[in-house]
Amino acid sequence: MLLPQTKEREYRFKLALRMGLPIFALIVAFVSHTFISNYQTLHLSFYFEAIFLLLISIYYIFYLIYNGFNVKITDDVTKTFTREYLHQYLEKELKNKKKYTLILLSIDNLNDINNLYSIKNGDKVLKEFTQWIANYFKNEGIDNFPLGHIKGGDFILGLDGEKDKYQTILDLLCLKSNDFRVNDIEVKISGAIIDTNYSHEVDYLIEHLFEIQNKRKKPKSEDEINPNELESLVINAIMERNIVLMKQDVYENNIVAFRECFVKLKDSNANIIHPKTYRKVINKLSLGIDFDLMIVEEIILKYHNDNIMYAINILPTSLRNNKFLLRIKELSKEYDGLNIMFVLSEFEYYSHIKKYKTIINSIKNLGIKIAIDRVGSIHTSFLYLRELDIDIIRFDSYYSKEEKLINNRAIVEGFHNMAHDKGIKTWIKNIQTQNSLEIVNKIGIDYVQGKYLSDLET
Repeated sequence: MLLPQTKEREYRFKLALRMGLPIFALIVAFVSHTFISNYQTLHLSFYFEAIFLLLISIYYIFYLIYNGFNVKITDDVTKTFTREYLHQYLEKELKNKKKYTLILLSIDNLNDINNLYSIKNGDKVLKEFTQWIANYFKNEGIDNFPLGHIKGGDFILGLDGEKDKYQTILDLLCLKSNDFRVNDIEVKISGAIIDTNYSHEVDYLIEHLFEIQNKRKKPKSEDEINPNELESLVINAIMERNIVLMKQDVYENNIVAFRECFVKLKDSNANIIHPKTYRKVINKLSLGIDFDLMIVEEIILKYHNDNIMYAINILPTSLRNNKFLLRIKELSKEYDGLNIMFVLSEFEYYSHIKKYKTIINSIKNLGIKIAIDRVGSIHTSFLYLRELDIDIIRFDSYYSKEEKLINNRAIVEGFHNMAHDKGIKTWIKNIQTQNSLEIVNKIGIDYVQGKYLSDLET
């Protein structure tokens, strides 16, 4: 491992010299030139002033060296590189080397450790984890590599060469991590690896490392789209409104109550870009509000004469944005009301709940229905059921599978009764079998949706 403390001292020393030496050299040159040109007529005070200037310039250089300790390139807890410095370092490495590998190593249960054993013990785990990584790679004959703290329990290290050279080493590290403990604290570790065959951009490499880690238990996609190309495809599709709208009926007492809309993007070659792919790009580029507005406008334009409500999944952040709200109000006036429903879901609880209530009520005054998704799986959905004036809750698709529905029927019934007590209707999707349909009907769920009842239509 690169010795971050040594590297930090070297970095600060060089920074101080780069800033202080030009001033010192200028003073020396000025004093020398004056002395050579006028040494016969110089007053005694000149010598005192020259010595004083030289002393001041030397003091300034040392001041810069010590003051440079305010420039942080190492993390206080782990003594590894900070995210900012690691990013700079890796950018230089990628410019100078054709083949380079990044490895992401994460403590998956760091939050649990902090909550159960205190943050102080969590910091100790982080510190010992980095030492364990350094020792492991040293035992494998790998030394002098950069290791940086990205966030939380996530660390990234860089190695020369392609990932095939290190894949086995990473796999063995993850296996050996089962025995890694700090004061009897169990530490769950996972890893991911990538090299410059994917991209030479540090940001793309790091982002994709987290994506690989999140889906490491799923089959690897055979066709990886270059991240630069993917961003261009998504941006162009949104600008040109190349979208595919699909809809599925939602039933109440065997009668179609409304339809849910699903959106896919198309590239210039008419290839489909699925939501799981384009959503990441949209979020990264902060295009969520523009995308949601485009979808609302397209659905209203295409279906406003159908005389049936359409449910649309939008970002809660869009609903809380003034630009989005103003445009929705304009559309409502233009079309004399909007027969649509916004389906919302988010992991982070929005703390300004009074403001959120006001926004939702203003939207409902336009005739728009509000549904909260993933009830029963996301705690935030439960809090919004408790605190917001919504119209519908939709159960997480986890409960749609027949086996899960049977085993967790009491949970579904509990949320269903809670919602009905508040005058809120319930909705479940992805119903696939007759037995599942009979169960949800016995519970009394208001709206039912799924392939068993109807297929998707364009």
